Amino acid sequence: MKKAVFARGLQIGGGAPVSVQSMTNTRTEDIESTAAQIRALAEAGCDLVRVSVYNEACVAAVRTLVDLSPVPLCADIHFDARLAVGAVENGIAKLRINPGNIGGEDNVRMVADCLKQHQIPVRIGVNTGSIEKDILARYGGVTAQAMCESALGHARLLERAGYDRIVLSLKASDVRLTVDAYRMIDRLCDYPLHVGVTEAGLPGDGTLKSAIGIGALLLDGIGDTIRVSLTGDPVREPQAALDILRALSLRPGIRWTSCPTCGRTRVDVEGIARALKARLSDVTDDLSVAVMGCVVNGPGEARDKDIALCGGDGCAALYIRGEYVRTLRGDIVGETESAIRKYLHDKG
Repeated sequence: MKKAVFARGLQIGGGAPVSVQSMTNTRTEDIESTAAQIRALAEAGCDLVRVSVYNEACVAAVRTLVDLSPVPLCADIHFDARLAVGAVENGIAKLRINPGNIGGEDNVRMVADCLKQHQIPVRIGVNTGSIEKDILARYGGVTAQAMCESALGHARLLERAGYDRIVLSLKASDVRLTVDAYRMIDRLCDYPLHVGVTEAGLPGDGTLKSAIGIGALLLDGIGDTIRVSLTGDPVREPQAALDILRALSLRPGIRWTSCPTCGRTRVDVEGIARALKARLSDVTDDLSVAVMGCVVNGPGEARDKDIALCGGDGCAALYIRGEYVRTLRGDIVGETESAIRKYLHDKG
């Protein structure tokens, strides 16, 4: 088990549930826009939101953003140790830095002393583009070993300054390299790991790459907090992250099963499944629901689902906890929604 760190009330590592992160893409000093996006990200499922802190105006904005935010905030800082100290003193819950690029060990110690005083964790983020030239030369380019050496080298700078409330990330846009690097670092240290495929791309391609990489690692038991990195509106990121966690039964919510349909299908499986998912988007209870097109696999799928529909000729058989209840005709979606909400109500 990884050691635990705390970003205000959010535990990362130490057996805590895998948390979800994203990052604003507004100008941080634009407090109104940034605060609105933080709220939207929190409502979409983020447990922690990161903001860029790239000048003194951003440092000043942090104080108000922290006060307005419903979730802990992380400050993303490069090259300037004074910005890191300012963000911490203004109430930030977590830092993201690379200790090797903030101006030498004296600056590292200054930041570490400030972190210790305020009991704030730090994420050391290594990407393929940030690996030191001497390490690249030693390994002949970007490899999992090079990424691990860079991350642990940065961690040692903080450790020498007497600070170890550290989270590590080792991200690549290449899925296999990402997975290899995290599997390796997981064996080499007990720091909690922030997992993600960086610069994954647009929603669709990027979602798929993230699901493969993050999912593979979570199935290995690797990963304490995750970010799905997608180009565009960041609100899509926590939605995708929660889908990954729910698919692995790591977050409560509805787990959907629906068949691909075939020539035997006589009901609109896609339409029913889409409509039910939209109508039940508010449900956060742990629940399994199957929408099946015919009697070939339908009854079998119904056995281990909370709610299941097995399509017939313009109708669907409703099963609850594997037991046949009745046949639905007409408003199949509405009747199924009612049955699900009654089931949740009765379950308490």
